[in-house]
Amino acid sequence: MARAAHLGRLTVRTVWRTARLAERHAQTRSGRSLVFTVPGWPGHLPGQHLDVRLTADDGYQAVRSYSLAAPADGDRVELGVQAVPGGEVSPYLADELPVGAAVEMRGPLGNWFVWSGAGDEPVLLVAGGSGVVPLASMVRARRATGSPSAFHLLYSVRGPDELWYREDLLHEDPLLDVRIVYTRRSPQEADREPGRVLPADLRAPTARLEPASPAYVCGPTGFVESVADLLVGLGRDPATVRTERFG
Repeated sequence: MARAAHLGRLTVRTVWRTARLAERHAQTRSGRSLVFTVPGWPGHLPGQHLDVRLTADDGYQAVRSYSLAAPADGDRVELGVQAVPGGEVSPYLADELPVGAAVEMRGPLGNWFVWSGAGDEPVLLVAGGSGVVPLASMVRARRATGSPSAFHLLYSVRGPDELWYREDLLHEDPLLDVRIVYTRRSPQEADREPGRVLPADLRAPTARLEPASPAYVCGPTGFVESVADLLVGLGRDPATVRTERFG
């Protein structure tokens, strides 16, 4: 029976479902939040992702993975899409797919980079650019469930105009501490010069963690590898550092 149930869950995740675009919202100049309705969607955990499949008139298909940007909400699914210049799929999804048009989706996928909300220990989130998408899902889920876990978010972006989810992340919340690190252009009120994430940026938030507290790091490959190394160098157990990378 256990094996049959497991196979059933796998079937649910691997079936392709029709999804229709319901809403599109600009996050940055090239970043978009896309909300789809997906009948039969089985739900998901904060941090998971899904596959999107597009099929051209001549039958050619392209499949790409995108992080879920919000906790489960019935048959509504929200994605974060960063349009990549010259990309085959992302520019079309970000700006050309008409509202009401259909694509195919498969998921949810990924069981490692998830926040279950089961414990009450503090959590560290570290994002680079659009890598904040799955972390925003975790922030929204914590707020919606009333979890007592304190979240500490270190968010690295090129400049002030590259911030995703301003309202959610900069919303007054006593259990959400957000620090933004600008790598190229910083506003006058910034407390450091522009540059990549350094040990000093991580020292304060890691000091607030418990030994078993998870740290979620998402962003471009080089960013994720650098931050993961810094966290281990600051004494974090590698087993508590969970990473998701792209590019």
